[in-house]
Formats: sequence, structure tokens, C-alpha cells
Amino acid sequence: MISNKDLIHFFEKNNYDLRISNNGRWIDQKCTPDVVCIVSDCILNYLYENEDDIVFSVTDIWKCDYTKENVEEIFSKPGTDHEKSVNEYDKFFSQPIELLASSNVLKKEKKGNRNFYTVNDLDMLQYISWKEKNTVEFLFIYIKKVLKDSKIWDSFSNFFEIQTQEAYLNLKEKFENYIIENTNINKPLEVRRIFSKVINPLAYKFKKLGTSRGRISKNIITYSSLMYNQENFRDLVSNKPKNITRKEWIEQNGYQINIQFYRYQSEKAKKQLKKHNIFYRNGASEVSDEYSQGEATQVHHIFPQHSHPEISGYVENLICLTPTQHLYKAHPNNNTQIIDYEYQEVLLKAKANIIQKDIEHLGDISIYEFSNVIEVINKGFNENHEIENNDFVGIMNIITLHYLDN
Repeated sequence: MISNKDLIHFFEKNNYDLRISNNGRWIDQKCTPDVVCIVSDCILNYLYENEDDIVFSVTDIWKCDYTKENVEEIFSKPGTDHEKSVNEYDKFFSQPIELLASSNVLKKEKKGNRNFYTVNDLDMLQYISWKEKNTVEFLFIYIKKVLKDSKIWDSFSNFFEIQTQEAYLNLKEKFENYIIENTNINKPLEVRRIFSKVINPLAYKFKKLGTSRGRISKNIITYSSLMYNQENFRDLVSNKPKNITRKEWIEQNGYQINIQFYRYQSEKAKKQLKKHNIFYRNGASEVSDEYSQGEATQVHHIFPQHSHPEISGYVENLICLTPTQHLYKAHPNNNTQIIDYEYQEVLLKAKANIIQKDIEHLGDISIYEFSNVIEVINKGFNENHEIENNDFVGIMNIITLHYLDN
């Protein structure tokens, strides 16, 4: 597990001064958090399936079956084998891979006119691939370190203090001139294409204005605006006004979701939880009852994936069970389309206890986040509770009251 201290230490041991490296491709147009995250995951999957081949190229990653199964549908792209998609896929994969190499997560070696890569820091690559929030944190620290090492951080810092159109234009001009003078990029248009990928992750973390359509943004930069796939990509419910319920919004607008995206997130989360459970609990069930004997080979969605896809990829909504617990208690009569609501209460309370102990024991390297616990509860119950950080007593009370009333 990677902690925030580990992240900072990783970057501190590297010098990213652009005046020395002359590397204009340290970040690029396609280096959004969601793309960097999934490309990292594709790299790991490729290495897992090709254990004897630790060296890979960009083409190796985009041509593998795992990519075809996920990237095409998640990002609504043409087939990876399609002739017209070659240039698009080259950028989609080569730019994030180049960023990973520039940051020293990967090592790059040129053979002839082709680049080949190996993993330099496996833990860091796994951290980035795990979830987009991790990737945002990685990019934020990386971008800031590059700008500081390159002695241009002050210009960005000033803009985040002043936040005017004049300050924005001044920063943009300074950045363009600096990149053209110190790297292998020599056209202002190319610099402008990457400017948003530099300034907006910083603006998001600082809760400041950034850039939008070549001007200072009208609003504070949001999480979704950092992504390659932005509004409406995951589902319409993500744009629901606060003054109506989720149920009313779905009834009025329908429920259009990117099924493949949530399936992909869910499978990734299941793998992470299984690995975590084996390491910290020796693969035992997370629920102690008369059916908990044996290995917990099943990962169960406490709130079903088909009815709550938006939380299906949260480890806080997943629990490791034995086959008997899963197919006899959680899903009566082995029918995965129905759930036992009394057992659901048991699972939620057991999971809350495990998450509490995990956070208390592991701190910032825990795979769980309390904010996600609240989100799972609120979306699962279709309620809107506000709870103080790490108030697990409050969580237990909400669970108990919900099942008393239903």
C-alpha cells in the first residue's frame, strides 16, 4: 500500500527539471486521470498475462484482449484493430505511458525507432491503477514537483492567489515561452493543448479557478472536468439536482449508464478486496456466523450491482463471503437477483466494523475511505445523511434505524 508520505518520498528522490531533461512530453493532452488510471491497469494486466515478458511497447498494451474488452466500450472508441483508430490509440496509450516513464514509474529504452518499457516502481503503478482518486493525487504531486524543479512554480502560485483574467493570460504566456525555450516543443498550439492538463489538476486540489476553452474558468475546477469522459459519461444521476430525489430523477429522465464502465470498476474493486482480505485476514470471511467456515472465495455487493451501479466499484460496498454465505444467505435459493434484507443489515454492520478497524490500524494506507462509507449508505438507502468523519457509531445507528423503519 502507498501512503501520502510514500508518494512524496517517491517524487523527492527524482529531479524533474525541464531545463535539464528538455522533455516536452512529461505530460500531454491525453493525460487525464481516468486515462492514466486505466492505461496503468492495462499495463499491469498485460504483465500478469505475460509473466515471461517484462518488456512491453505501446502497441502491446493497446492490442491486448483486456484493452479490447474495456477501453473500447468504456471510452466509446473504435475497435483497437480498426485501421482508422491507429493514430488515436497511439496517442491514447503512448502519452500516459510517456508520462509514467517521465515520472520514473516506468523505465524507457529506445531500440531503433521504437520505445520499449519496463516497470521501475510496481507499487506506484498499482497505486495509480487502483482508482482515479489515486491518479489525481499522483498527478497533483507530480505536476507540482516538475514545476518546482523547473523553477516556474511561482508563476502558477501567483495565479492561484490573484485569480484574474490578466493573471491567467500572464501565466499562460510565461508557460508557453518557457516550454518552447526549454523543451523540444516549438509551437505555441502544442503547449496550449497541454496547459489545461497542467493547471487544472492543481486548481482542483486548491479549489481554485483554472482554464476552460482558452480562458480563465468561470467556476472552480471540478473533479469531473479533469476527466477524458466528462459530464453524462457514467450516468444521468450524477447530474441530479439536489432538490429532488434520485428516484424522481430516474423516473423523469430514465437511467442511462455506461454499463461496461461500472462492470470494469466492480471487477477491479473485487480483485483489490480479495487481495487485501487474503493479506490481512488470511482469506477468511468478513462475517462470523454458522456459515463462515472455509475460505471466503466470493465477493458480494451489499447493495446490488444491478440496482446501484454507481457504488458497485466501491470496496466499501463489497464484502468477502464463503460460498455458502453468498449463495444461501445473501442470495436466498442461489438466486443472485434477490437479496435477504435481514442479512443485508448483518453484512453492512460487519463491513462497517471491519472498515473502522482497518482505518484505525492502517491509517492513510487503508483501502477504505470514510467518505465512501457515507456515500454507500446514502445511495444504498436513498437517503442523505451528514456524518462527522470516522463516526462509526453514527453509521451503526443509521443502519439500525433504517431496517427498523423498513
